Amino acid sequence: MSKPKLISFKVCPFVQRSVILLKEKNVDYDIEFIDVYNPPEWFLKLSPTGKVPILVVDDTVIFESAVIGEYLEEVYSPALHPSNPVTKAQNRAWMEYTSPLYMGFFGVIMAQDQDAVDVASEEMDKNLAGLANAKTHNPWFNGDDFSMVDIAVAPFFVRAAFAKKHVGIDFLAKHADLQAWSEQVLARQSVIDSTVEGFDEMMLKMMKAKNSFLLNSFS
Repeated sequence: MSKPKLISFKVCPFVQRSVILLKEKNVDYDIEFIDVYNPPEWFLKLSPTGKVPILVVDDTVIFESAVIGEYLEEVYSPALHPSNPVTKAQNRAWMEYTSPLYMGFFGVIMAQDQDAVDVASEEMDKNLAGLANAKTHNPWFNGDDFSMVDIAVAPFFVRAAFAKKHVGIDFLAKHADLQAWSEQVLARQSVIDSTVEGFDEMMLKMMKAKNSFLLNSFS
């Protein structure tokens, strides 16, 4: 089997999940970044949905980030899902639960006015409260073992740290347990190595291009 190849764009949180997973499993892989707003024709021919990320394995395309993650988990060791089927199913459910956090994050930082910021922030806080209630173990979601749920939420913690630093909004302020979890996740080497060079600058450039209310208010 040849090296798997990820194709995405540099600040995509969902490809970052795949990168963290590959690094946790010490898999040799290739990655290619494209301009998601002007994708090349060859990518559109590969991706059935025209969306990123995709994973190419021996000329076969796997699409949808959650499916990519499950494929990598199944093929490469060590296992990052718990072995108990019920616990594994619960973990998968909480992984899915984290996905709206990413849309919420972009809804907040790209909002055009304070009202839009408030609406998106309120919805995100509800989601975070639910996640905080589910996080009953330490240091990781399942306790001692780093898992797929920790990977699923890692890119959000990266982006929450960015927002706190650059626009003064602290998504985790009301959730001390989530803040502690975030600190553990952000210190993990696979997460550090998964964040592309120049991430903050690229995010700020995107916010500027979208005329972000928060960026204009904070600067």
